[in-house]
Amino acid sequence: MSSTDSEVDELNRLSNETIGAAIEVHRHLGPGLLESAYESCLCWELRQRGFDVENQVPVPIRYKGIALDEGYRIDLLVERKLLLELKSIDKVLPIHTAQVLTYLKMTGLKMALILNFNVSLMRSGIKRIVNQL
Repeated sequence: MSSTDSEVDELNRLSNETIGAAIEVHRHLGPGLLESAYESCLCWELRQRGFDVENQVPVPIRYKGIALDEGYRIDLLVERKLLLELKSIDKVLPIHTAQVLTYLKMTGLKMALILNFNVSLMRSGIKRIVNQL
């Protein structure tokens, strides 16, 4: 197995574990809360499962060779490999997907999950995005 295959396997494992944690959070909280509530609970749930999780990770904007701190923030970063964008909205729109893909490109990461908790069944609120680089 090549290093690329093992990297893909690791990202798939991380995303599957994260989805399980998100389902657990959604099962306990249900829809209708602010994103910050889901972020705190998902962060706790993932850490309980032994994952390194960072929240509100700055993503500086690179412009003409300089990094500007007025960039964006990643909601959660799991094991410094999997980007999580949390939502509590009626519907994930193409602009949300484009935003996450831009984050992936800016950070050099390969995979992200958009997790929309404002759904009756969490599985319908999950979108996986892969940066083909």
